[in-house]
Amino acid sequence: MAKKIMFNDKYSLTQAVLDGRKTMTRRVCKYDRPNETYDIVFPVFEPNDYDNDGNIVSPLNYAFGWKNDKGDFTGWNIPKYKVGEVVAIAQSYESLGMNPEIALNDKDGIGFYTKTKFAPGWKNKMFVRADLMPHHIRITNIKIQRLQEISNEDCLKEGIIKTIHKSADGEWGRYYWHHGVTRSNCPYGQYKEYSNPLEAFASLIDCVSGKGTFKSNPYVFVYEFELID
Repeated sequence: MAKKIMFNDKYSLTQAVLDGRKTMTRRVCKYDRPNETYDIVFPVFEPNDYDNDGNIVSPLNYAFGWKNDKGDFTGWNIPKYKVGEVVAIAQSYESLGMNPEIALNDKDGIGFYTKTKFAPGWKNKMFVRADLMPHHIRITNIKIQRLQEISNEDCLKEGIIKTIHKSADGEWGRYYWHHGVTRSNCPYGQYKEYSNPLEAFASLIDCVSGKGTFKSNPYVFVYEFELID
């Protein structure tokens, strides 16, 4: 079954992907290190976990977990997507301009609806069908990181915007920002400015994943991707 991926619309991240400005996304892993008695562990692969070219084909590729000396194990953190996989970008049927009067079939067991406007995915993209999405990305790389290990370059790949401007006194400067957060003291709604990409990304990830996410520094799967249509 085709997969889909969701990007936050409140902070214009879907549009950033479609514009080619966002080519990377970090997703917090399910299991973090419980305490200092746990060590990171990786799967041990058998010969049948490789294809004829030596590539790992096991579903546990890129997986990791945490285990202590007593044998307590958290379970595997398994990436949702694979390198080379083509994934549909989830968008609501309404935002795509689909005809609200056209009936959807019952492909994938979604159910039959007399009209598209009555389907769950009309306004909520969580429920859209991947096979009906017009835009796709291809996963090009996966890595495991602590969230705070992100580089300035990768902050920009996450969709942080750099603006170069000339001040009133003629000096050139730059600042970084993201959609969705405005300056509280500005009546015109200009976006809040940050002095470096990391500060802007820390604000963005806290907006998307919850306040304190960046400070907690969880392990994340880092997906790099390219827009293909």
